Amino acid sequence: MAADVHSKGVTWDTPNGNLAPVEHLPNSRSESPTPGLVEGTEPGASQERAMFAHTQSFEDLTADVELTGSHHSEVEEVEEEQQGGLEGGVEGGVEGEGGGGEDAAVVEPKPEVQAVVREKEEDVTSETWRSHKKHVFVLSEAGKPIYTRYGSEEALSSTMGVMMALVSFVEADKNVILSIHADGFRVVFLRKSPLVLVCVSRSGQSDGELWRELHYVYYQILSLLTLPQLQRVFQQRQSFDLRRLLSGSERVTAGLLRLLEMDAGLMLNATMSLPLCSTTRNVVCTSLQAASSKNLVFSVLLAGSRLVALIRKKEQHLHHTDLHLLSNLAASSSSFRQGEGWTPVCLPKFNASGFFHAHISYLEQASDLCLILVSTDREDFFNLSDCKQRFLDRLKKRNVYQALQEALHTPTYPVSQVGIPELWHFVYKSKSSGLYTSPELPVPYRTEEEQERLMELYRYLHSRLHHPTRPLRSIYRCTNTENLLGWSTSGFELYLCFSPLATKALAMSAVTKLLKWIRKEEDRLFILNSLTY
Repeated sequence: MAADVHSKGVTWDTPNGNLAPVEHLPNSRSESPTPGLVEGTEPGASQERAMFAHTQSFEDLTADVELTGSHHSEVEEVEEEQQGGLEGGVEGGVEGEGGGGEDAAVVEPKPEVQAVVREKEEDVTSETWRSHKKHVFVLSEAGKPIYTRYGSEEALSSTMGVMMALVSFVEADKNVILSIHADGFRVVFLRKSPLVLVCVSRSGQSDGELWRELHYVYYQILSLLTLPQLQRVFQQRQSFDLRRLLSGSERVTAGLLRLLEMDAGLMLNATMSLPLCSTTRNVVCTSLQAASSKNLVFSVLLAGSRLVALIRKKEQHLHHTDLHLLSNLAASSSSFRQGEGWTPVCLPKFNASGFFHAHISYLEQASDLCLILVSTDREDFFNLSDCKQRFLDRLKKRNVYQALQEALHTPTYPVSQVGIPELWHFVYKSKSSGLYTSPELPVPYRTEEEQERLMELYRYLHSRLHHPTRPLRSIYRCTNTENLLGWSTSGFELYLCFSPLATKALAMSAVTKLLKWIRKEEDRLFILNSLTY
């Protein structure tokens, strides 16, 4: 993560092209924001220090993972005996100390679990399998199948063998295959030795967007194994079947792919915070800060996929990618609702060469408030269990637990609060805080198909603003059903969806009005102060 976190002595012209950190910017905050704001003064900007590893967008996501990093000493080294703990046990997500007991065995499968089973049982020769807009394949350099979202890996072994033959054929001429475009399909290749990841898509996404999704799948695999372990098993035996170590993780990977389709945060490399009264949030954050332990590195409180509070060890920063992986892991297993989970987890953007140990639990079984405590000590389960109890007791003692529960009933807000009748929806990201906000989807986008279509439109705008050779500062697009505006400045990214009757002039004037509204509501919509241990 050395390339992601800037030291205080860094210059404005940083080697990796990122903007200067917040410490180099003036402390004054603009009273009437305009699209020309610099980073650190935009609505939603962190008032003190950055909460996340500093990053602009998904360009940073695609940076190569280093085996060693500035945080190498903070993470426990990979040990051989941990391999056995991962085999066959990923689906439950917990080790013996924090299991849910007998009750966990009789829990009815959730709809998401049933969907994964149906996807894996699809006949790869059927029209249903061919009709999917996107397929993701993971294979080894020996052509061994590792993962496919739809159908079984065994049934697709010959197909994956052809994919590896294409890669090898091009590499024989000392070249690299990146993508193939044919008949409305894009076939995108990502070579991450010893793995090859392939995406076959007819969704209209650009190559860059598909590469971003393949990187997420790659990091998902690293979060379960670590990079040294992945490389070691293939060095020892090139034809090793990696599915033995990833057994049970299909649900986690499928959950991540669903997030990539529907969650704007993974597109923006940002996190949405739960709208919450600033007084309540401050009490929650200070209570979580007080419930600390010697080896605790990160404390994360989530409400579903929304961030409520994040406390970190001083000088350590969590990357958005790692937070998305943690959130997806917690959401992908019902075991964490039955008891306190204890699982090794690698945070690949922090350090891909070792495991942390995560205590994952819900504050109450029926609640959506999930607490993730990340420690460097494998024997820290009972200490972190005590931290959770102290945190919960403190919330109840200070009379904010009920306010948190009430906030869960309204995890978002209607776009009508902004006061722009023609505005149907928007997504706003503050670059310095790494947080974004977005209202609930209006009536035209209540069905799953319409929500996917809106996300495809946002992804198109995003790909044009972040084109590798011809990036745009703004783009306005008209369709038969809506008009859209995308705008990127040094301080924020903004994507807006308007009624088809709206004009370009109205859209431009709406930007200033929206920014003023976000500035007014930023205490509720964003986490403005980053606390440390």
